[in-house]
Amino acid sequence: MPSKPKFQRLDFERLSAVEQLRRSDDFARCLLRRRSVRHFSREPVPSALIENAIRVAGAAPSGANQQPWTFVVISDPALKREIRIAAEAEEKESYERRMSQEWLDALAPLGTDWRKPHIEDAPCVIVVFRQAYGLRKDAETGEEARVMHYYSEESVGIAVGFLLAALHISGLATLTHTPSPMKFLREILDRPANERAYVLIPVGYPAEDAEAPAITKKPLEEIMIRR
Repeated sequence: MPSKPKFQRLDFERLSAVEQLRRSDDFARCLLRRRSVRHFSREPVPSALIENAIRVAGAAPSGANQQPWTFVVISDPALKREIRIAAEAEEKESYERRMSQEWLDALAPLGTDWRKPHIEDAPCVIVVFRQAYGLRKDAETGEEARVMHYYSEESVGIAVGFLLAALHISGLATLTHTPSPMKFLREILDRPANERAYVLIPVGYPAEDAEAPAITKKPLEEIMIRR
């Protein structure tokens, strides 16, 4: 029989209208400057910044509060190199054989290809794994049983959004990279069978000569509808 839910008083600070708008404007200005970076400095990143960002990501809402995510932080150069080699092998196959011409045309303005030096150059790489299902040990037999996870895709997507925002507001640059397929990440990082690689995120400071594609975002009137 399910246990009775427990509740506690909501910790919520009601702000003045002036303070609400100030915080909203500051946050918008900060996040609107975020760009994907492919040219990283090798300067180390304070571990506290990474830990705080992951702490924020772990506070994201999730289906039934199951928190179906694992964040693997990689700074070891040899491991980053192994990941780069495996990622480039999959990306080379994709660019040369798997991707349609329409897909390649869509990527052309970004100037990307199968080469991924940023995986090694960035001082830190975070691989986010989605737990497709949970595992629970039987207290008597010790046997593991699967636990259904609800809305795991959506939950991890929200957590990644929290993570990117937290890293950016901390003064760090990021890139979302999804080589396909990504099974190699679970194998290299020795993750359990219930985990699926969701996204690979190089993190660090931009190189001094870093550039970003000259692209624009859709204006507010194209993405918001009032009814």
